[in-house]
Amino acid sequence: MTITYHGHSCFKLKGRRGTVVTDPYEASIGFTLPNMSADMVTVSHEHHDHNAAAKVKGTARREKPFIVNKPGEYEVGGISIFGVPSFHDNSKGSERGTNTIFTIYLDELRICHLGDLGHEITADLQEEIGAVDVLLCPVGGVYSLSSAQAVKAIRALEPSIVIPMHYKTEAHDEKLFGEMETVQQFLKEYGVEVAPVVKLDVEKAELPEETEIVVLQEQL
Repeated sequence: MTITYHGHSCFKLKGRRGTVVTDPYEASIGFTLPNMSADMVTVSHEHHDHNAAAKVKGTARREKPFIVNKPGEYEVGGISIFGVPSFHDNSKGSERGTNTIFTIYLDELRICHLGDLGHEITADLQEEIGAVDVLLCPVGGVYSLSSAQAVKAIRALEPSIVIPMHYKTEAHDEKLFGEMETVQQFLKEYGVEVAPVVKLDVEKAELPEETEIVVLQEQL
């Protein structure tokens, strides 16, 4: 599987059985979503910086992507997606509403996208999510997990690989996202130094034994 990062919480997971795009966004966040195509699109919650599924085109397999925006179990063309309910804040959704954590099973890999998770991962939530090979984890705070909270989430889920997302960049609208933390702040909190890479090619048999942090360059 090849994983590329397209900014904010948007990734493209390209496997042998098909392609999944996560949390496509509107240009109002400060930059424009590149042209993308997918067999399935996940939407963690209905905010404009995560739910622009209409901007993603179909593939040779499907004229239009199958959109998954609610908890539950889904299977399309050999790609399985499991959605677990959670909250966008630490007060059971009273501030920012609900959030869905999606685990995507593709090429024998379990890719977990936390969306805009806003609270710690309890033992019950950990059990619902299950095993995680690659964790796509928000780290910027304000609207989701902070760097410190992200580290706790990583410790709870024990994935093989972590790819940080939803952090402040120079491209983001300063008024909306200026208070978020940068990926460098997360790396400092976690205690590692990592050079960004353009993409991640990952195979089940080649997963590391201990958790590794991978920073992907935004492909905009």
